[in-house]
Amino acid sequence: MAQACGIIEVFGLVTAFEAADAGCKAANVTLEPFDRNKPANADALPVPLIICVKFRGSVMDVTAAVDAAQEVAERTTGMVSRYVISGPDEGTQMMFGLNAFDKN
Repeated sequence: MAQACGIIEVFGLVTAFEAADAGCKAANVTLEPFDRNKPANADALPVPLIICVKFRGSVMDVTAAVDAAQEVAERTTGMVSRYVISGPDEGTQMMFGLNAFDKN
């Protein structure tokens, strides 16, 4: 069975690092590459860059990691969304490893 996937989108890279650190300390998870998104309404946001932090592991561990990451994000610049996929499809798993940091 595939590992669960956990995703949390936060405002800003510093918050992403803090959230990732909290998630990894809270549970036995693997951290996947961050992803970024600069939405069209970026100037209206608290921080004009949204970072996606991605965790892998058991459903219980991923849920605990996302919970810890959310707690940290809400204390700093904020969170956009979160989601835990308990049994990701093969195509979803391939997409999980992609990131936009190496693109302009």
